[in-house]
Amino acid sequence: MQDKVFVREITPRAQDYSQWYVDVATRAELMDYSPVKGCMVFRPYGFGIWERIQGALDPKFKATGHANAYFPLFIPESFLKKEAEHFAGFVPEVAWVTHGGGEELAERLAIRPTSEAMICHMYARWIQSWRDLPMLLNQWCNVVRWEKATRPFLRTTEFLWQEGHTCHATEEEAERETLQMLDIYRETFEEDLALAVVPGRKTEAEKFAGALRTYTVEALMSDGKALQAGTSHNLGQFFARVFDILYLDRDGQQKHVWQTSWGVSTRLIGALIMVHGDDRGLVLPPRVAPLQAVIVPIAPQRQRQEVLEAVRQLHADLAGRFRVKLDDREEHSPGWKFNEWEMRGVPVRIELGPRDLAAGRVVMVRRDDGAREEVALAEVARRLAELLDEVQAALRRKAWTFTEQHTRIVGDSSSFRSTLEECRGLLVAGWCGDAGCEARVKADTGATIRCLPLAGAKTPVAEACREAAGAPCVHCGRRGGQVVVFGRAY
Repeated sequence: MQDKVFVREITPRAQDYSQWYVDVATRAELMDYSPVKGCMVFRPYGFGIWERIQGALDPKFKATGHANAYFPLFIPESFLKKEAEHFAGFVPEVAWVTHGGGEELAERLAIRPTSEAMICHMYARWIQSWRDLPMLLNQWCNVVRWEKATRPFLRTTEFLWQEGHTCHATEEEAERETLQMLDIYRETFEEDLALAVVPGRKTEAEKFAGALRTYTVEALMSDGKALQAGTSHNLGQFFARVFDILYLDRDGQQKHVWQTSWGVSTRLIGALIMVHGDDRGLVLPPRVAPLQAVIVPIAPQRQRQEVLEAVRQLHADLAGRFRVKLDDREEHSPGWKFNEWEMRGVPVRIELGPRDLAAGRVVMVRRDDGAREEVALAEVARRLAELLDEVQAALRRKAWTFTEQHTRIVGDSSSFRSTLEECRGLLVAGWCGDAGCEARVKADTGATIRCLPLAGAKTPVAEACREAAGAPCVHCGRRGGQVVVFGRAY
């Protein structure tokens, strides 16, 4: 009975998806609510996932020549006013510091909503000649945006992210950088987070303000909504002209640099919850799971010492190779522990009781599908390594299959809304390229163009895009346009 009550603490997805999401985030101890509205506290287990995501991305950034730096949290108002077009979109969300040390400040300071203004100011000081290029910097930091409606990880007043900012001598170099970072995101999302993603370019209406082009990596959540998981922007020379970022080229001419910016945030933790989670809680990919395995002893009192000695030795053997925990708490039953670690998404559970010990084996249980198998004690480390790889691959296949199955081709506006409701996913359709048609579809259905998929990319929607090639615009019926991916989004 205790086990059943424990599981019922999580609202079923079919009953209330939003509440299920919050239940998982809080009861799996990923986060807790802060006394400051819209803010949350990262609990160690949730922050551990972010650390694993950082650990996957940061070496790739450095391997491609980028270095980490840190820029101030406070940005003078005059800096933001320089980039008025870009800044306009952030105005409703900016938090201001007006007093310091009990005195009113001569100039208001914005609490960083994004760092273009501060970083560009510094780049204008640091970059003098072609020898200073390319400048490739990234920072891991927090930002503040005063959101009206918040949801843990997906949209909070303060959140964590990384933002890369680079300067180049030519537009071609900047474009290569933009696409290179997009591909690093794609690779990491697929291989480490086990997500099925669609890389592509944003429309003019959806791109980052001030950018030449914005590229995105989109992922489909289990409720059928899309999530923009990461973006990479070719900023052109917009900010360089605003902040006078000039360099002396080899030909002796002063020229403006070409810039990029790119970033992902802790909303990726929300993606992990929604893509892989089930009614029992989290299901974490082994590569980003804070714990890859938990050992649960099943130890009756008269054989307790013998079993505990065995599991402690097993834990010592595994701890050097895996992120593994021994749960030898006496105040909870094995069944209670099974439920707790399932809820927290630990990829593999290892059980060992008196009968197992006598037979020289353990029982290993997968979190993703519940499959159980008996493994000889001498083979546990080898089999655990295999099993973690199998779980990682299975989660990625499942996400890919779900996205494929929830992608539909739509040929005209009359069937667009009904298919969107029925599919609960992505719609592939023709678009003439006119912003008016894009805006009309959004107004009528709430669906936006998530991206124009990159040609040749292997994605769950690639086959649908090929089939839809040459289709007329889903709104006006004109031909000769492009194939795009629509969806409702977070």
